[in-house]
Amino acid sequence: MSASVFQPRFAALPREVAVFPLPGALLLPGGHLPLNIFEPRYLEMTFDALGAGRMFAMIQPRDPEEDPSPLYSVACLGRIVRFAETDDGRLLVTLEGVSRFLVGEELPLYKGYRRVEADYGPYADDLTPPPATLGLDRPGLFEALKAYAARHELSFNWKAIEEVPEPALVNSLAMACPFEPSEKQALLEAETPSQRAELLTGLLRIGAASSLMGGTTQ
Repeated sequence: MSASVFQPRFAALPREVAVFPLPGALLLPGGHLPLNIFEPRYLEMTFDALGAGRMFAMIQPRDPEEDPSPLYSVACLGRIVRFAETDDGRLLVTLEGVSRFLVGEELPLYKGYRRVEADYGPYADDLTPPPATLGLDRPGLFEALKAYAARHELSFNWKAIEEVPEPALVNSLAMACPFEPSEKQALLEAETPSQRAELLTGLLRIGAASSLMGGTTQ
């Protein structure tokens, strides 16, 4: 997998970033996250991003019931690669993950949306395409995924996903599966794609087993 010609260079990554706090929404480097944006402050944020580099970040709130909620310390910068307007005033956006970053000081609100200082240093490797193979135990992953899907009544195009390259497969499943927000955050913070693949398989197994026992993962 080669880097997109449109991908920003490390030196060009913004040091002040608008953030979209959304519980359970995971964006990973190289992944694609569809968003349905309708709140006025996030419409403003998106229009501002479209006029200046097309970038904002996805971040998870630690306590969605609190306003404003404390934020997790690691987020992922995204770049708008597609957008469309709807007749009822929404924006349909696809965000491509660029790089994770450490969240620094929170800046004053701007047009109602939140902004933070970003430190990309620990995640400079996110701009390098991952290896084609991650040492993934594909049979083990699919066994865990099928059990998880059965317990949570999820459907997948099994033939299609069996042909997906390992990095894209891990990203897509990590982003799509309905894990708990803390589990999504753990997937985001995994140091390497290989470690994320291992964690993903473990979470699928735990999710299938806990659902079978009538519990939930913690």
